[in-house]
Amino acid sequence: MAPSLGDACGAGLERSCDPDEWVDAVAPVDGVELFGARLRGRPFSRHRHDVYAIGVTEEGVQAFAYRGTAERSLPGQVFVLHPDELHDGRAEGPGVFGYRQIYLSPDRIASALPALTGRPAPLPFAPPVTDDPVLARVVRTAFASAPEPLALDALVLQLAHGLLRLSASGPASALRCRVDLPAVERGRDFLRSRLAIVQSGEVEAVTGLDRYQFARQFRAVHGTSPYRYSVMRRLDVARGWLADARPLADTALEAGFADQAHFTRAFKAAFGMTPGRYGKLCAARAGDETSRPSARQWRRNR
Repeated sequence: MAPSLGDACGAGLERSCDPDEWVDAVAPVDGVELFGARLRGRPFSRHRHDVYAIGVTEEGVQAFAYRGTAERSLPGQVFVLHPDELHDGRAEGPGVFGYRQIYLSPDRIASALPALTGRPAPLPFAPPVTDDPVLARVVRTAFASAPEPLALDALVLQLAHGLLRLSASGPASALRCRVDLPAVERGRDFLRSRLAIVQSGEVEAVTGLDRYQFARQFRAVHGTSPYRYSVMRRLDVARGWLADARPLADTALEAGFADQAHFTRAFKAAFGMTPGRYGKLCAARAGDETSRPSARQWRRNR
C-alpha cells in the first residue's frame, strides 16, 4: 500500500526484512481467503485487486490512499476496499501495523444479496474506514473457524449484510443490465481454469454471448473485467507457489506470463509489492507460528 517497497526493508528489496514483519496467506477457498500481516514503513505501492478486502486493524495505525483521500484505520476499526479501486498502504509513524482481513470474491456477495434484499442488487459500496464492532467480530471469528462449506456460506452472508448496512447507496436499485447468469458463470469457470492468455473467441464459444455482452454482464456480477479476472486468477495461483518457495522464473512461466519481468509488473500492480518481497515475507511467517489466530489455522483445518 505505498510508493516504495525499499522503505519497508531499509535499503532495497533484496535485503532481509525485519524479523517482526510477516504476511500469512493461503489459497482462496470457494472465493474466500484469510490474510494477515504485520509490517512497517511503506510496504504496499499503489495497486488494485478484483475482490473485496474487509479487515480489522489490530496493531498500530494503518494509513492508505483511497479514492482521492488519505485514510487512517486505528486498532479495532474496520476497513473495506472495494474491487478494482486503487489504494496503497503504510504504517503511520515508525512502528508496525498489523491487521487481519478477508478477501471475498464479488460473485459470492452478489449471490448472497437476494437473500437479504429480496431481489438482485448492485454490489454494495461501503466507506473505507468505520467503527463497526459487529463486522469486526465477524472478521475475527472467521479466523477461528474451519473452512467448511456451510461455515463459508454463513460467513459470506454476514459479510454481505455488513456491507449493505454500511453502504451509502444501500439496496435501492436492481442490477443495471440484464444478466444471463449461467452464461457468465460458464465464462467465469473457463477463465478460472486457464493458466494462459485467453482469446475472445474462446469465451464467446463457451458462453454463447458476444465479447462485449459478456464483458458488460461479467462486470455487473464480478465488479471487474474478464481480462483482469483472468490475470488475477493466474496471480492467485502464483502467489500460492511463492509461499511454497517456488523459484520466480518457474512461477512466472507456469502461471502463463511471458517472462519474469512481465510477471513482476503484473504482481506488483495487483498486490502492491514485488513477488520476491512477498515470498520473503511468507517465509518469515512460516518460521514464526507463535501468533494466533492466524490464516495458517485456516489451511490446517482444510
